[in-house]
Amino acid sequence: MKIGLPLFLLGLLAVACTPAIKPVEYGADACHFCKMTIVDPQHAAEAVSSKGKVFLFDAIECMVNFLKEEPTTDWAILVVNDYQQPGTWTDARTASYLICPNIASPMGKFLTGFAELAAAQTVQQQQGGERYNWETLQQAW
Repeated sequence: MKIGLPLFLLGLLAVACTPAIKPVEYGADACHFCKMTIVDPQHAAEAVSSKGKVFLFDAIECMVNFLKEEPTTDWAILVVNDYQQPGTWTDARTASYLICPNIASPMGKFLTGFAELAAAQTVQQQQGGERYNWETLQQAW
């Protein structure tokens, strides 16, 4: 019994620190970077460290700016909302992005994420703007 409790607590600690996406409570959660309330399920973003610490953002541009301030952190999860499927996460590293003045974002930088390249291309043809992947977005920011 003396060994059982410490093992149980160790197991509980391991589960608590496992990186996982936290559902956003739209209208209640605040952006870690700008402190605005997160209300837009088309533009929210989330970063989870390898230690399991979750950072929520109201806009992709807030996450990009925050990540520039944390270059040594090991990020287990980086996700953005898919513009065409509000509230649905997609991997930020494989998403396609569009900066388009015809699509407003919460911070006014007109940055929008898409799960699929084809979707970003279609919206770009319809609305205009510049298309990016994760690497080119980091360079442009």
